[in-house]
Amino acid sequence: MKNKVVIITGAASGIGLALARTFAAQGARLCLADQTADKLTALHHELTQKHQGIEVLSVHTDVAIEAQCKAMVEACVARFGGIDILINNAGVSMRALFIDLQLSVIKRLMDVNFWGTVYCTKYALPYLLTAKGTVTGIISIAGLKGLPARTGYSASKFAIRGFLETLRIEHIHDGLHVMIIAPGFTASNIRFSALTADGSPQGETPRNEGKMMSAETVAKHIVKGVRKRKNQIILSLQGRALAWINKFFPNFVDRMEYKAMSREPNSPLIPKSDGRF
Repeated sequence: MKNKVVIITGAASGIGLALARTFAAQGARLCLADQTADKLTALHHELTQKHQGIEVLSVHTDVAIEAQCKAMVEACVARFGGIDILINNAGVSMRALFIDLQLSVIKRLMDVNFWGTVYCTKYALPYLLTAKGTVTGIISIAGLKGLPARTGYSASKFAIRGFLETLRIEHIHDGLHVMIIAPGFTASNIRFSALTADGSPQGETPRNEGKMMSAETVAKHIVKGVRKRKNQIILSLQGRALAWINKFFPNFVDRMEYKAMSREPNSPLIPKSDGRF
């Protein structure tokens, strides 16, 4: 990874933060994009202080806004002369039943998760093709199988998967590496900022973060996958089992998912008092 030009969106926290630190330790030249300016500034300072001679460009970017994605890519190319790796990591989650959900919440998730990936990939693609580089999208097991009370999240992750798989096929003879990463539940801030039915932040995670895969572990798998030019990585045993079992017993998986997700604290999926499953 030494001297590779790497764009990371959503770089100031969670998996993006872990990726920035991992790539920095391996000598990459970094373009870090995030909409949280103070955290982005703090990360920039941390990396330049810790790694002597590292080149870091920080660009305040809301990936839901096309013009900002275009400007970020142009700033990266102006600074470094090209792009080797694009990691579309920026994302937002949600938890609510669709029947209770304001449609603006799904629009927000699609704008950030899906359109953010599309915008950044669109403007980075000519440079990635020149470098025969890598574009990566981070989905989740919600992009392999729909998760109840996460309609908008699952929809956006399925859309990312379809977009990137198609992009890979379109450029199958061009040397473009397209990698899709599906982590399981990861200890990060995405659940703290997950949106509720009215679009307000959840504020606290309903799951035990201590039992989840760390963002640092996910980052190491992503960097390894880029290096080995993997097409798809499903990181958790749970995710791999779910994907395999769902091929043969989809109705069984539907019921098991409902039961599992209804056990979350304050889950909207708690069975109704009339005894229905």
